[in-house]
Amino acid sequence: MAAANPSFPRIARFKTAAALRTHLATLAAPLPVDDEPLAAAAGSPLAEPLEIGGRQVGNRWCIHPMEGWDATAAGTPSETLLRRWRRFGESGAKLIWGGEAVAVVAEGRANPNQLLAAACGREGFARLLETVRQAHRQLHDTADDLLVALQLTHSGRFSRPTAAGRLPRIAYHHPLLDARHGVAADDDGCVVSDSEVEQLIEHYVAAARDAAAAGFGMVDIKACHGYLLHEFLSARRRPGRFGGSFAGRTRLLRTIIERIRAACPGLIIGVRLSLFDMVPWHLVDGHGEPWPFADALPYDCGFGVAAEDPQRIDLSEPLRLLADLHDLGVAAVNLSAGSPYSVPHVVRPAAFPPSDGYPPPEDPLVGVWRQIDAARHAKEAVPGLVYVGSGYTYLQEYLPHVAQAVVRQGWIDAVGLGRMVLSYPELPADVLAGRPLARPQICRTFSDCTTAPRHGLRSGCYPLDAYYKGLEPEAGQLKAIKAR
Repeated sequence: MAAANPSFPRIARFKTAAALRTHLATLAAPLPVDDEPLAAAAGSPLAEPLEIGGRQVGNRWCIHPMEGWDATAAGTPSETLLRRWRRFGESGAKLIWGGEAVAVVAEGRANPNQLLAAACGREGFARLLETVRQAHRQLHDTADDLLVALQLTHSGRFSRPTAAGRLPRIAYHHPLLDARHGVAADDDGCVVSDSEVEQLIEHYVAAARDAAAAGFGMVDIKACHGYLLHEFLSARRRPGRFGGSFAGRTRLLRTIIERIRAACPGLIIGVRLSLFDMVPWHLVDGHGEPWPFADALPYDCGFGVAAEDPQRIDLSEPLRLLADLHDLGVAAVNLSAGSPYSVPHVVRPAAFPPSDGYPPPEDPLVGVWRQIDAARHAKEAVPGLVYVGSGYTYLQEYLPHVAQAVVRQGWIDAVGLGRMVLSYPELPADVLAGRPLARPQICRTFSDCTTAPRHGLRSGCYPLDAYYKGLEPEAGQLKAIKAR
């Protein structure tokens, strides 16, 4: 793996919360950091219940959806995948947001081993749900206050349904991303037609029906990280009903929500949304730089960025969309940012970059602050939705201190965990029980869980999870990739 930038101090260096606060002040990143996390019995804000769509959720911890590379080739659950779901259930978090990114059509799979809605059907979805609920009941007495969602997705530009390589389906031609990801500027066959969009809506509805029939209480319509529904939000260059104006660009997402609500009236709907984009970055001479964008100004290919400066956040359209989602009956939003394919330091602040990334160009704590602060602004501007936050894993030992502080201050309603759960699924349970953190299990953002799937390997925590350490041939192949 690439070395971490030595100018950015490791989190483990800070021996007290006060020391971390002092460092944050030098970064102009004033994250609130409580001195000590409280146990549930001592009145922890993270132990307070939360209502989502009329359902009682037992605490403020959330597990983010993962994009697995370990379903069967047909798209059904494998034993490795079910192991991950069991660990989600064991975590103690009472909101499992999506659990897994499930492709609604075969051509929209991000990898040849991603779960596929049609292949799973009601029976496969029920197996997922019972796996997580049973694991939760065994360790935490009851699953009555556990809400489990299923994330529905289409990978769009990053579709890779076969081992042969990417087969991108795009909303529009992007002046920077097309060449970078192998899309010819004159290849209009990659662009999803309006008629295909209409058919895609039907597939989302069919997947939601199966999820509801299997017993899921909620579905998440994924509109983040550069995937198809997220890309449509910036499709100003696309003609027709699903592009151009704000109403056109948001029509696909809004229509899917409306149709699912009509078909499954008892199903809670959430949206995982990239609240802001940023102009793509790339590796140049060993460091990261924005892709040259002077010829693309004013920048019309972003959502939540300023047209005159696409490295600056502009939340005017995202806040408008959040208000629309609230009016459509969406109960909760899970806020992320950008795309891990083009701005990994923005999406997943880390000390070590993935193999296709670049060394962090800023103290990763700045990236943590950027996401938490943007989510705070969203919650203040559009009340009424339940907000789940992202970007916390890099905080490591101080994740519970910041999570508690932001919930206590009302900046966010629930704190989501992604990479951290791969190495340390018990973190929520340990915090709520007042137990000290298991330091050897804390995610140190080595990014192996990203590097592995970038090379077609199963995604997991190879450095810290004994299961993946001994997983062959993947562990050996990953070691060789990192050595190169």
